[in-house]
Amino acid sequence: MGEWTVYPAIDLRHGRVVRLAQGDPHRETRYSDDALAVARRWQEAGSLWVHVVNLDGAFDEQGAENQAALERILTTGLRVQLGGGLRRIRDVRRAFEIGASRVVIGTAAVEDPAMFEAALGAFGPDRIALGIDAREGRVRTHGWQQESAISAVALACHWAARGVQWVIFTDILRDGMGSGINLAAARELARAAGVHVIVSGGVASLDDVQLAHDAGLSGIIIGRALYEGKVDLRAALRIGERSIC
Repeated sequence: MGEWTVYPAIDLRHGRVVRLAQGDPHRETRYSDDALAVARRWQEAGSLWVHVVNLDGAFDEQGAENQAALERILTTGLRVQLGGGLRRIRDVRRAFEIGASRVVIGTAAVEDPAMFEAALGAFGPDRIALGIDAREGRVRTHGWQQESAISAVALACHWAARGVQWVIFTDILRDGMGSGINLAAARELARAAGVHVIVSGGVASLDDVQLAHDAGLSGIIIGRALYEGKVDLRAALRIGERSIC
C-alpha cells in the first residue's frame, strides 16, 4: 500500500465554512462562521492535513474573507492542500508563501497549460496537484460551471506524461449528495495515468473510506459526511493507520 491520507474538507465562501450540493452556489449549506474552530476540530481528531477550497476564487470572485480564513487555518500547523481560483503563477506562489503545502490547479490545466506546466516546473510535482472535476466523465472548469471538451482520463494521461504525480478527482454529480464515491472512475484514472489519485465527492459512510483505501487510492476528501455526523473522523483516520506496519 502506498501513501494514504484522509483529508477533511473546509470549503470557504465569503469566509464561512459551507458545502455546495453538486457545486451549485445556489444550493449552499453553511456549517460555521469560524474556519479556525473547524480546523482545530479536525486537528484534535487526529488529522495532519485539511483540504481547503476557496470557492470565491473558483467562481472568479474577489474578496479578502477567504484569504483571512485561510491564514487563520494555517496558524494551527495543519498541512493545507489548497484549491480554488489558482490560475496565475503569482497566485500559486502566494499560496506557498503563506504556508500551503500543496495546491490544486484545475481550470488553468485546461485553459492555460503553459501556466500549469510552469507551476509544475517551478514548485515540483509533489506540491502541484491536478484537479479534475468531472460530470459524466467530462471535465468542468471555473468552479464546475463550464464544460470542456476533454475527458477526465485524457486530461490525467496528458499531464501524467508531463510529470504530474497527484490528481484530485471529484465526481460533481456525487459531490455533497452522500450517494457514495465514484470508485470505478477514480480507479480508472489511477490505472490509466499511473498517478496518485485522491478521490472526492459523495462520501456517505466509513465504507467509502474503506473502499478507497482497499482500492489502492492515495487518499479521500470528506466534507458533508463529517459535518453531518455520518462519518467520524477518528474512525476514518484509523482505517489508514491499520495499513502501517
